[in-house]
Amino acid sequence: MEMEMRSISDRDIGTDITPPLTPFSFSLHNTHLHTHCSSCFSLITPIIPTTNHSHSTFYCSPHCSTSHSPIHLSSAERHLPSSINSSLLRTALRLLLLHHTTSLFPRINHLLTNRLLLTCQNDDVNETIRLGAHAMATAIANHRGGGSGGFSEPYDNAVLEKSTDALCAVLTNAVEVHDNEGCAVGIAVFEPAFSWINHSCSPNACYRFSFSSSSLLSQESKFLIAPFTRNSQQPQIDCGVSGSSSEFAQGVLLLRFIFVNGKFQYEPQFVVFQECLQLRPITSSLIMGWRICGPRLIVRSIKRIKKGEEVTVAYTDLLQPKALRQSELWSKYRFLCCCKRCTSLPFTYVDHALQEISVLYGDSSGLRTNYKFFRDMADRRLTDSIEDAISEYLSVGDSLSCCEKLEKILTEGLDEQLEENEEKSHYKFILHPLHHLSLNSYTTLASAYKVRACDLSSGDFEIDSNQSESKAFDLSRTSTAYFLLLASGVHHLFNSESSLIASVANFWVGAGESLLTLTKSSGWSSKFVNFDLVLSNIASDTKFECSKCSLMDRFRDSILNGKIKSEDFENVSNEFIHCVSDITHKVWNFLVYGCHFLKSCKDPISFSWLMSIKNSVDVGANDIKTDMCYTHEPENSIGVSDELAYTDHTVAHILQLGRHCLTYGGLLAFVCYGPNSHLVSHVQNILARENNFLFSL
Repeated sequence: MEMEMRSISDRDIGTDITPPLTPFSFSLHNTHLHTHCSSCFSLITPIIPTTNHSHSTFYCSPHCSTSHSPIHLSSAERHLPSSINSSLLRTALRLLLLHHTTSLFPRINHLLTNRLLLTCQNDDVNETIRLGAHAMATAIANHRGGGSGGFSEPYDNAVLEKSTDALCAVLTNAVEVHDNEGCAVGIAVFEPAFSWINHSCSPNACYRFSFSSSSLLSQESKFLIAPFTRNSQQPQIDCGVSGSSSEFAQGVLLLRFIFVNGKFQYEPQFVVFQECLQLRPITSSLIMGWRICGPRLIVRSIKRIKKGEEVTVAYTDLLQPKALRQSELWSKYRFLCCCKRCTSLPFTYVDHALQEISVLYGDSSGLRTNYKFFRDMADRRLTDSIEDAISEYLSVGDSLSCCEKLEKILTEGLDEQLEENEEKSHYKFILHPLHHLSLNSYTTLASAYKVRACDLSSGDFEIDSNQSESKAFDLSRTSTAYFLLLASGVHHLFNSESSLIASVANFWVGAGESLLTLTKSSGWSSKFVNFDLVLSNIASDTKFECSKCSLMDRFRDSILNGKIKSEDFENVSNEFIHCVSDITHKVWNFLVYGCHFLKSCKDPISFSWLMSIKNSVDVGANDIKTDMCYTHEPENSIGVSDELAYTDHTVAHILQLGRHCLTYGGLLAFVCYGPNSHLVSHVQNILARENNFLFSL
């Protein structure tokens, strides 16, 4: 039976469509077991450890310890061998504590296990399930027999079968839980109100997490979605469970939710474990633990959703081309996406750009016939080169080498001698500036240049302090340019695919922060003598409100009212691009000075320079090649000066640009995550500090 969730009414963008949802099961990743609360996933200060555990859990408060410890003690996870003890197995064992099936609806807590597809191939996923289920069954047997884990108690096939089902249910339904900084700290399996929401590569909703240990089910927000089965063509009104108590031996609470009068209502219902598991008796503290433990999840609309329309979220990175998305979805979940974006022929503009490679030079007549073969070959080699450079940077930390390698690939592409009709021809393959590898490179380059600037500013190098400060300023300037290029590039794609809103929100916030940080750099005084005049110009040129757009007012109003209309959002987005384009023209030459690749990006806001056609291969309409052609011209041929384009008003313009980028990123974050989200609060705090800075001048 194919399940989905549909909207019960018309919804505008930026609307919570579920209350905070509780997880059925959850666990921190091993790397965060000693830094985060095992109950609510908050960063722990102070640490309150449990005692007498081979795998200790830590809590942020006695409240979390009291509520979660019974789950930890009763799930048999302490008997897992350390070599295989993982968040995946812990979550699966905890899910077995809340386990119920019926012959009519063979799912664990109404969750799809997808077992047949996950185990149908002899691959790594199948091996993970086989080994994991064996370890779980052994742990349950040891737990049942009171063993210390030093030897293996025998288990029967029923335990192994249930362990396999639970593990498959976690693999199919679990989501990565990210903290406020975007770091994946653990996994959680949520109730069907979320788990039944299907994937789309052009989703109309996203979700956020809440980590407050004191938060119970919110009474302010209601369920605005309802279950739907495609074969019945009717909403599922009663989503509870039922079962015969004769099948079970011991009791535990199952959260039953029933759709009544336009909202879900929760009812505590006692069901029981199958006798074969024979786990320890369940206490009232364990029952209450499921009601108050774990990170909460809230689903929110990012597009207009009509009544009866299916609600979808993304299971994968939407800034990947179609082939990579499909590969990841099949590898993890064993399905191929058939959403509108994936089935579009020809490819959507966004998917064209994310995979596009331009072919320059050589005799194009032979290559036209074999374009797809050679493009795929070039894509593999470019992917290997860029991923090797990024991996080396992350593991070794050589930021200089990383910058040189990535910029060489972005500027020069891949030179190849290809054999065609028994003759060798020379070709150059250039990544599209919005290719997914290019976007990954911009992200890494922005970070690497920032690290290089910080290293120089720390004074660890034996060079003149003024020279060091000047060099660090130049590196910061280049880092800022890459942040801006990344944000504007993804925004260009966002104009065609609005589901990219979460990514572009983070990138605009990052660009805004980088621009504002640059205005405070002490390097200005090493570059330009009259820094007092610079500060004076900031005070006189920079206004708290922009006279050309309503962005600042709209951001404040959205936070105050907790909503924004689609029409208002579209209008303010257009105003923002107009303002940012105007300001960027005044500072872009200054920001990109000294970087050959960035100089080739003439207009990072409109991207009109993508259409410059020169010596590119013209291929047939049935090929993957598009008309988006581009070259990297010599430095002086696109109107970028050889001199550092600084004026007395440059700092003020950068400050204005930074405030616009940051505020717009905050508005996008409001749409995705709500007015009280961490990212929105972060933007508000930075803007408040900037206002105080301007007042002090």
